Amino acid sequence: MVPTLSQAGFVAADRVGRLGTETVFAVSAEAAALAAKGKTIYPFHLGDLNIPTAEHIVEASLKAIRDGKTTYCPNAGIAPLREALAADVGAARGVHYGVDNVAVQPGGKPVIGKFLLAVMNAGDEVLYPNPGFPIYSSLIEFFGGVALPYGYVEGADRFHLDLDGIERQITSRTRVLILNDLHNPTAAECTAEEHERLAELVLKHDLIVLCDEAYFDVRFEGASRSLVSLPGMQERCVILYTFSKKYAMTGWRLGAAIGPKPIIDIIVTLNVNWESCPNHFTQYGALVALTGDQSGPREIMARLHGRRDAALSLLNATDGIRCLVPATTFYLYPNVTGALKRLGCADHESFRRLVLDATGVSFCTRLHFGNALAGEAEYYLRLAYSGVSTSQITEGLDKLRAFVNAGGPTGPHGTPEEKRR
Repeated sequence: MVPTLSQAGFVAADRVGRLGTETVFAVSAEAAALAAKGKTIYPFHLGDLNIPTAEHIVEASLKAIRDGKTTYCPNAGIAPLREALAADVGAARGVHYGVDNVAVQPGGKPVIGKFLLAVMNAGDEVLYPNPGFPIYSSLIEFFGGVALPYGYVEGADRFHLDLDGIERQITSRTRVLILNDLHNPTAAECTAEEHERLAELVLKHDLIVLCDEAYFDVRFEGASRSLVSLPGMQERCVILYTFSKKYAMTGWRLGAAIGPKPIIDIIVTLNVNWESCPNHFTQYGALVALTGDQSGPREIMARLHGRRDAALSLLNATDGIRCLVPATTFYLYPNVTGALKRLGCADHESFRRLVLDATGVSFCTRLHFGNALAGEAEYYLRLAYSGVSTSQITEGLDKLRAFVNAGGPTGPHGTPEEKRR
């Protein structure tokens, strides 16, 4: 009999203990289990899109398969796609990129990991947003760095970077800043003044920046700005680009790292070591996405706009909930402090579970995007409306509104335990 790993005395590598995860997938599994039992679920938890990829993009990849583009390709990606990305990303940000500034990747997450491997030594400090994408801190710590979280502050009309908090944490060991402009989960975007102060800090402290701009083109009004557009920043910034959001291509797993050639060269070498090259035929779909008919992205944004407004209307009609109006991303980040207290809940998780059980509305909370920072006293949810139809939004959030406004099933004085019976 062949012994199992545990019988053979298997012990995982030390670094595995530092590896985090995305707990949003646990929420998704919980919602799926309830749905399997017949409960109607309104899935606001996962930032996926239930909108199909445009047909001309699909057809371009199918044609590439028929044409034999099922082999290895250049490690950095096919030249026409790299050229198109350089032109598109550069023009949108008012800078120039060439083909050597682009490394195509199997999604956005590999950009984070390969960037860190290229620029961060063990023991280096990395500033990252919290709340924020959980993979930042996971990979910083997995690769031996020191993760320094910085926060956001709710203003009258938007969330703002805690710039003072960022500056206070910088030491002689701080090497990297991760900036998720057009931010998941708060939908915050930097003002011109915030960009200018960040640029000053980057130059003063000799930092290298990962500009996660996955949502750069997902906006309802105005125009996006990038830190790379400021003097001296292009040389210090690597842009994380993904096709997932703008073109409804989440499952295609295709993105790019765009930045200074010395860093991109290292990332291409990491491509060689990890996956050899990006998927060949999907790149021809991405090329058509960038250079072909742009009515698809416009239609996606029109649909998302309607969903956003439907959700905002009901959230802001709910006692104890207030939600700012974001111009970007497909996330809402309502403050639910009053609603949580109204239902007698002690914390984020008891509120989430109570609402899920009572209404079927499934969402993530602030704590799915990092541990609460010192001094936090407010409670927030993240609702993704990218994978929920307008009718589902209206039906689900109306149930949430009625439930909260009634103070739960037993009124405002019942305990959470009484409400569940």
